[in-house]
Amino acid sequence: MDLPSPQMALAGLTTLLAVAGMGQAVAGWRSVRRFAADPGLGVGEQPPVTLLKPLRGDEPLLEAALTSVCAQEYPAFQIVFGVQHPADAAIGVVRRLQERFPQVDIELVINPTQHGPNRKIGNLINMFPAAKHDLLVIADSDLHCAPDYISRVVAEFAAPGVGLVTTLYAGLAANRSIAGAFGATAINHGFLPGALMSRDLGRQDCLGATMALRRETLAAIGGLHALVDHLADDNVLGRLVRSLCLSIRLAATVPATTVPESNFQALWRHELRWSRTILSLVPVEFALSSIQFPLFWAACAWVISGATWASVLFAASWAIRAACVRGIDCNLGLVKQARATAGSAWLLPARDFLSIFTILASYMSDRVEWRGEMMHTRATELPESDATSDPIRTTAPQGTLTT
Repeated sequence: MDLPSPQMALAGLTTLLAVAGMGQAVAGWRSVRRFAADPGLGVGEQPPVTLLKPLRGDEPLLEAALTSVCAQEYPAFQIVFGVQHPADAAIGVVRRLQERFPQVDIELVINPTQHGPNRKIGNLINMFPAAKHDLLVIADSDLHCAPDYISRVVAEFAAPGVGLVTTLYAGLAANRSIAGAFGATAINHGFLPGALMSRDLGRQDCLGATMALRRETLAAIGGLHALVDHLADDNVLGRLVRSLCLSIRLAATVPATTVPESNFQALWRHELRWSRTILSLVPVEFALSSIQFPLFWAACAWVISGATWASVLFAASWAIRAACVRGIDCNLGLVKQARATAGSAWLLPARDFLSIFTILASYMSDRVEWRGEMMHTRATELPESDATSDPIRTTAPQGTLTT
């Protein structure tokens, strides 16, 4: 069938984008394989550590996640939990953990003081005076960690010039819903390989699920107060640490983050918040991220051309994406450890379409919802005087924002 020139050009463009997306999927899988094969730095000196865990509400799988932190195989560590309301449901979880782990130094801070628009950082500011040790690990409440999580994070500080250590994270659905599976595969097979590819290209991202640094480094960048006016606090922290000419290391461990959504409305709000935040930080990279969804582009080529070759392209895109998903799951081994949700090849076409629609919707507003609070992503911008010449790329399913 002969196509008009504009239609032929559009079919050719979408075909090229599909091929590029397939190439990126394979490259991401290779990056995961290299990461999984790297044992990281060996365990050396193990100074005492304070973990700071800001909490808000009794989230799905919260007790399981916090239990994994209390059960760490590390000689000396303190955990400081913090809430901002005396009736917060997470308090009961912390009290049970104090009873179950009497040998662990667990402290709970209840302080309603607000310090700025970022309530997570405001909570951390309230918690900070309770921190006893100079090595600090700020970690999200929903992280499910291996027993050597702290050891792996601390080991990276043995490298010269390290200012901050962060970790990748996988997605663990809190339920068996399709929405949960969609959210998990976006993290496991989109964000995770993308973050590793970024590091392979020389970038040093601060991934907000884990942010470990020395007390003196935090003081040098202006303390937690330097982050409280920004929604993407991880991005700002990474930039400020890099401005000190210090490096950001990636620890050889992959905790899981809970994917709590049980319906598509909640998942949409969550992913839209991620996307609008990334758009505000790195607009060019955000637009280019649409290349990573080859099934969408192959489907467009099929619809535009109606040709047999386009249907073969769609089938090839699906097969390659499915192989990469399975390869990532096998290489990381987290599914067998119940610390990640396995990917499903059948969900991939719908997952790619949803991701593209989320990208398009991100351009319609800068309003985001975070745990019931409405915010504007323009608050994520770093003042010009604080910016570095090497901006950090933030990544979540298409970039990162802490949950």
